[in-house]
Amino acid sequence: MFIEQGIKPENKFWKYLLGSLFIFIASQIGSLPLVIAVGIKSFKNGEMPTNTDDIIKMLDPNLSLFLMLLMFVFGLIALYFVVKKLHNQTILSVTTSRKKVDWSRIFFSFSLWAIITIVSTLIAFYYGDGKLILDFNPEKFAVLAVIAIVLLPIQTTTEEYIFRGYLMQGFANLERNRWFPLLMTSVIFGTMHILNPEVSELGNIVLVYYIGTGLFLGIMTLMDEGMELALGFHAANNLIGALLVSTDWTVLKTYAIFKDTAEPSAGFETIFLPVFIMFPIILFIFSKKYKWNNWKDKLTGNLNTFTLKKAYKND
Repeated sequence: MFIEQGIKPENKFWKYLLGSLFIFIASQIGSLPLVIAVGIKSFKNGEMPTNTDDIIKMLDPNLSLFLMLLMFVFGLIALYFVVKKLHNQTILSVTTSRKKVDWSRIFFSFSLWAIITIVSTLIAFYYGDGKLILDFNPEKFAVLAVIAIVLLPIQTTTEEYIFRGYLMQGFANLERNRWFPLLMTSVIFGTMHILNPEVSELGNIVLVYYIGTGLFLGIMTLMDEGMELALGFHAANNLIGALLVSTDWTVLKTYAIFKDTAEPSAGFETIFLPVFIMFPIILFIFSKKYKWNNWKDKLTGNLNTFTLKKAYKND
């Protein structure tokens, strides 16, 4: 059972707080190149940025994306050492309950959401209101593609390991059930995005999307007893999104193929369509393909007492 794999006598919750702090500090060290680049640019321009959006806009989008994603490389390395040295666990144990990572699950989840994203974008371009325009620059897009393909999966993988792996098991050590880790990781995941430009443009209602996404990824992790599906979905969401569509008001400003020129709007299509319609459909597809059952116990039940006793006995 995936979430029980982190239940060990020595895995006190304070260790997860310490590990999270270590990962955070490492991430901030990884952000220093961005801070330095923005500082140099600010000195030349004679003005200092006042928010995240201003920081992103100060640099070329490709350079900004590259420097912004470096922090996740440092974060992932730090997480590896925290899991191995502080918690004495294998990386596999915070990835899946299976004997090895099921790459077919990752690829299926990635492909499914990538196809849905591409098809919906093309429909919006050809049959929409004309606000989605072609904005393709081959040279700049080629650089973007290299940066995105290499670093965006690292970003999404880092976030999944922190929230659906490390902290999911961490909160299970604090409260021996499933609903508490699911709820806490979803809320923390959502509120971590509060500094994104989207929140200032659309208002706090956009947190419904972020928290809903965290809940969606947590549900598939608990139901599938592993992170593979969440890893694939998250990678497709960020990678395909960055390559396909850019706007002037989101955190990822890229030399994408299309540009959305519509005014920021927290409407049905932006928030409620994905969270309350698309995500449940995706979960339904996964449930049929991977034969999920016993939803109530897997999402809200107490942890398997036999597994817990066995873990304590082995230690």
